[in-house]
Amino acid sequence: MPSGPKMHADELDIDAALVGRLVAEQFPEWAELPVREVRSAGTDNAMYRLGDDMVVRLPRLPGGARQVDKEQRWLPRLAPHLPLAVPVPITKGAPGEGYALPWGVFRWLDGDNIYDAPLTDRTELADAAVELGRFVAALRKVDATGGPPSWRGGPLTDDG
Repeated sequence: MPSGPKMHADELDIDAALVGRLVAEQFPEWAELPVREVRSAGTDNAMYRLGDDMVVRLPRLPGGARQVDKEQRWLPRLAPHLPLAVPVPITKGAPGEGYALPWGVFRWLDGDNIYDAPLTDRTELADAAVELGRFVAALRKVDATGGPPSWRGGPLTDDG
């Protein structure tokens, strides 16, 4: 049973116990590490902290399986070109233990969730805006030849 309310009608059942079983089955060297849910405003993935320096990301929806391979392939390629840290994939998990999708393990990025700790100081807001602008500018310079099309940046009439 999931530890929080579902965000989607067709959301998969994911909880810390499931994550622990998946990790123990596929990565026994991490079987003794604690697993705890990470609160997130994200709606596509459930996240669970694994030990102190990793996070497990599991798609919440059946259609999210395609995203796992994209993250595993593209995040390491993008990271060296970006001025801010992005999640670094450590490994990819396979379906198992009653969970039918691939999933990923990433390095944990320390920091505050902007939804839990919103910026209110004008100087902090300005600094964050400049950092975000630099990130987007750097991202736009990366050669994405052969990359997946952006479905979030396309016309609103597209379903893809």
